[in-house]
Amino acid sequence: MMTPAALIGSSSIFLDAVERASAAAALNRPVLVIGERGTGKELIAERLHRLSPRWGGPLVSLNCAALPENLIDAELFGYEAGAFTGAQRARAGRFEDADGGTLFLDEIATLSPAAQERLLRVVEYGELTRIGSNRALKIDVRLVGATNEDLPTLVDRGRFRADLLDRLSFEVVTLPPLRERAEDIEVLALHFARRMAAELGWSRFPGFTASATALLNDHRWPGNVRELKNVVERSLYRWGDAETPVGRIILNPFDSPWRPGALPGTAHAVPAPAAPVDTPSAAAAPKAPAAAHHSVSDLRAAVLAYERDILLAALERCRHNQRRTAAALALSYDQLRHALKRHELLTGE
Repeated sequence: MMTPAALIGSSSIFLDAVERASAAAALNRPVLVIGERGTGKELIAERLHRLSPRWGGPLVSLNCAALPENLIDAELFGYEAGAFTGAQRARAGRFEDADGGTLFLDEIATLSPAAQERLLRVVEYGELTRIGSNRALKIDVRLVGATNEDLPTLVDRGRFRADLLDRLSFEVVTLPPLRERAEDIEVLALHFARRMAAELGWSRFPGFTASATALLNDHRWPGNVRELKNVVERSLYRWGDAETPVGRIILNPFDSPWRPGALPGTAHAVPAPAAPVDTPSAAAAPKAPAAAHHSVSDLRAAVLAYERDILLAALERCRHNQRRTAAALALSYDQLRHALKRHELLTGE
């Protein structure tokens, strides 16, 4: 028997949601999983399958938002040869693929009214008809739907069928956002960091600095656990030092002085660091002066001086290893060399 998907966390609201899913797994009833993007709805769906009597059958997934309306019926219910242009051979749909197992429909709120009507028939009677066929096929599928929408509100607005919602909502598991699970942020960050360190070939994960940990805890995480995973993995990769604690968290990979549209003298010319680099030199780096109190030439001079201080601090932090400095500043090697040349910091060569 395969083990259920790992769901990491110790906050009571998260454990309550996991326990609700675990209890519902044994019953052959539809379940709805509700939550913001990145909260782990697909992991709950996998848990519902692996802990159910259907664990030996297939777990088939479909993101309903990933297909245009004219293809969703064919993908879900299958079609016969000649049913439409291009249908040269008959093909089973996802429901038939999942026969004896579980079908996970992500973004179920995006289904068209026609697809909702056909889905209702499958849930109600346990049978479907392929496109281009008059023969009903019996199927045995446990349905799990997921969405980040409030389905009762969509029903009130006429965007989702009330009778379909009634059939699907035998049990509803609502996942809390990560910002409400403050005690889980560090646990999850360490989990993702250890896995990334192993992927990078590091002998161990050296940990996060205090300021990096504080930034992780203070961020609101609109993308939830998926965003946290990406940020942690990116930060380790950019840090590139297996021996010292990670001191810079890269929340926004697009931050760069050379980002398109970042013109000299504008507010975007020098991005705020994603997290402070924990060195005395970095701590001493002056803050950018307010543009309102300077002329354009004074502002440009201040921006250049600030940029030079950042370069010097990063060079010292990376022991003047230019490739590591470039990675720490989220620059290419050529971009760093150009910046060093502009500030006459290559004279030592």
